[in-house]
Amino acid sequence: MGINIAIDGPAGAGKSTVAKAVSRELGYIYVDTGALYRTIGLYMTENGVDVESESELAQALDRIEVNLEYVEGKQHVILNGEDVEGRIRTAQAGNMASIVSAKPPVREKLLDLQRDIARENDIVMDGRDIGTNILPNADVKIYLTASVAERARRRALEFEAKGEACDIEVVEREIAERDHRDMTRDIAPLRCAEDAFVVDSSDMDIDETVGTILQIIYDKTGAGA
Repeated sequence: MGINIAIDGPAGAGKSTVAKAVSRELGYIYVDTGALYRTIGLYMTENGVDVESESELAQALDRIEVNLEYVEGKQHVILNGEDVEGRIRTAQAGNMASIVSAKPPVREKLLDLQRDIARENDIVMDGRDIGTNILPNADVKIYLTASVAERARRRALEFEAKGEACDIEVVEREIAERDHRDMTRDIAPLRCAEDAFVVDSSDMDIDETVGTILQIIYDKTGAGA
């Protein structure tokens, strides 16, 4: 049995960046569950699947095989034998991930994959429902959040760094809409686990956030002692 660290929180809170840094410090495997849902969303978009149709969704899922590979410690998502890591990091893929992640058949398909990885390895896993649903017995649960305005500012900077123009008001509205969708979905909604440590990074930089979370992990598990 591996040591499991669950990091949940809303879109744009910096979960992936922080979780990667924490996993590097601990020497654990990082599992980006959002990438798995983005991959399902990518397939549905590129193949014109109507995800609101139960039959179309079921047939499409039967055609999908998703695996994770680790190259020099970095996660790569493999869709039907093809590395799609570079194609799933778009706003469109993120929005579709939010939609398909609310579909029970999609969640069921990915549940065993995520739990098998956690059972066999020391991992840091981030997502929306890791501590509440995927790994309810995780050794440490973190709920990482930040204000909508701050998350929008960070996301806008990411777009600018890629040379993509964006309207920060639109970005802020999209984040708020995604929060609402994630928090109100019927299946495994985004919420803070009762035994999670809440970390609000609105006024912290990455290093401060990582340091805060590492200290929580050290105190709780004795790792790094």
